Amino acid sequence: MKTLLCRHKILLTIILLLGSVFFSGQVVAAEVSEDTDACIGCHSVVTPGIVSDWQKSLHYKVSPTEGLLKDSIERRISAESVSEGLAETVVGCAECHMMNSGKHPDSFEHNGFTIHTVVSPADCATCHPTEVTEFADNLMAEAYASLMNNPTYAHMIDSTNGNHEFDEGAMNFHGSDPLTEADSCLSCHGTDVKIIGVETRETDMGEMNFPQLSNWPNSGVGRLNPDGSVGACSSCHMRHQFSIEVARKPYTCAQCHKGPDVPAYKVYSVSMHGNIQKSVDKNWDYKAVPWTVGKDFNAPTCAVCHASEIVDENGEVLVKRSHRFNDRLPWRIFGLPYAHPHPIEADTSNIVNKGGLHFPTELTGEPVSKFLISQEEMDKRQVNMEAVCSGCHSYQWIKGHFARLDKSIETTNHMTLQATKILSQAWAEGLAEGIPQGENPVNEAIELKWVEQWLFFGNSTRFATAMGGADYGVFADGRWSQTKNLQEMYDYLKFLRATKPPLKN
Repeated sequence: MKTLLCRHKILLTIILLLGSVFFSGQVVAAEVSEDTDACIGCHSVVTPGIVSDWQKSLHYKVSPTEGLLKDSIERRISAESVSEGLAETVVGCAECHMMNSGKHPDSFEHNGFTIHTVVSPADCATCHPTEVTEFADNLMAEAYASLMNNPTYAHMIDSTNGNHEFDEGAMNFHGSDPLTEADSCLSCHGTDVKIIGVETRETDMGEMNFPQLSNWPNSGVGRLNPDGSVGACSSCHMRHQFSIEVARKPYTCAQCHKGPDVPAYKVYSVSMHGNIQKSVDKNWDYKAVPWTVGKDFNAPTCAVCHASEIVDENGEVLVKRSHRFNDRLPWRIFGLPYAHPHPIEADTSNIVNKGGLHFPTELTGEPVSKFLISQEEMDKRQVNMEAVCSGCHSYQWIKGHFARLDKSIETTNHMTLQATKILSQAWAEGLAEGIPQGENPVNEAIELKWVEQWLFFGNSTRFATAMGGADYGVFADGRWSQTKNLQEMYDYLKFLRATKPPLKN
């Protein structure tokens, strides 16, 4: 045993020396803390990709004190001050993975340090409190709760992810399982990460204990973290470079917004804006803060419209930066049967309509106004979005564009209403079992077609109008598909009437 321990100590010494050599070859603008230096000593060998990524980050190059010296409009740090123990060194392994250890149930002893695996928004708030506060008010932050605490969506998850079995002439539905959910819907919405035990593993450093985390790994936007915080900054600012360039590029948003339920990236890719971005963005400066339209970029990405601080070439601010991504969005155009004004609260599972459903509209399309923003707030957000457009477009162009979006919202909502009427008739006649019968409303053929009417085709049409991806509003899951799907629902209703005896009430 003593021989084994001696061997481990020798190996650790060698790794520390190698790490020091590896580390000393880098150019550092600020001092690295002793604790982070110790982490690098091992991890430059054990996980060199992580260390290399970090050494390309601003966290590695600039201390919080240096960040605070920048003009306010150029800062990446929103805290007014940082504690003395953190201010003068760069933000490294220890500064993130040892932050608030007492509040982290996932903290554990590791080579003489107390660290935690899951770095949460509560940790990031030490230097970025404004961003964390804004994100907490964002629909993304509550993406887990809004999905998992909504009974209708819970039915949809089971119908989508569960195992279906055809046995003895009947189709039987079996519920989903946690691993499948984590690999499916919760990959984007976020998982509930909990400590479920401790495991002992043999490593190059010897035998070590590690906490066992359920529903891990995950970087979903609404992740429930062990310290009680919600969200994951790494959804957009990937570990361990945390690059603003990566966050500003549309490929990052495409991880979850690709469709057909949220076809934002597909639509953007075929739009004029997307074409320009793919063609000439090699000449853009994705790292500039603030971001100057016409100089640093000349076509919007997702971040331009929804998050970044945009200025003109005279330095005049067109729109302020926000991590509350709906600050420029009056309408919520996807995810629900009908487009509607944005919810007031981020957690939409608290919304209940007159029919008892957790929807911000009635099944007939009327908005549940007490849970939704006012017309005054919608107008304010519209002004914010139009300010972004004004960096490149004229007043007439902007007004014409949004007039089309208003019409697209009206017509797609109308087509969804007709599909809802057909489905409601099938339920009323006992030809399908759904909400009136207290059954799963999204597992029979006519019900699934109703979901497609709004979740795929209505969404695609509205996104195409909002972002200029014309064909996605016509034949590629657009108006043609809505019309075809509606007729098929009606034909199927007639088929059920002719062939299926009504279900007993």
